[in-house]
Amino acid sequence: MSIFWDLKHRLGEAINAHDLRGVLDCYDPDAVYVTPSGVAEGREQIASLYEQLFNGFPDLHLTPWFELGDHDNPAVTEWTMTGTHSGPFLLPDGREIEGTGRRIAIRSTCSTFVENGKIKTHREYFDQLELYNQLGYGLTELKHASA
Repeated sequence: MSIFWDLKHRLGEAINAHDLRGVLDCYDPDAVYVTPSGVAEGREQIASLYEQLFNGFPDLHLTPWFELGDHDNPAVTEWTMTGTHSGPFLLPDGREIEGTGRRIAIRSTCSTFVENGKIKTHREYFDQLELYNQLGYGLTELKHASA
């Protein structure tokens, strides 16, 4: 495997260990982390997203099950995220919900672009509705502005 995959594996290990310092060490100071719930720019914002996951799901664990092995940069992985929602978690509308005790299992994929030995861009894709449904939340009708 290449240095790109070594870095990607180190990131996964740090996430599973809930080692925020180890996670951030994988990222370039000006990295961009794109998720269905928003875009984080720079290590401070990236740290905030990971802290939210670690606090909301203290047993969060990523299990990779496919790696696009014949391609290095980006390093593409499919994985499953599991955990128990037992801490505060921010919803897209800005509300923070307390732990529900519900287990989640979310399928996802991500592409990691590396420059100079650090992650420059990390793009993660998962079904946000699937996550919120598993937490006991779903879609609501938006209030329409009067014409």
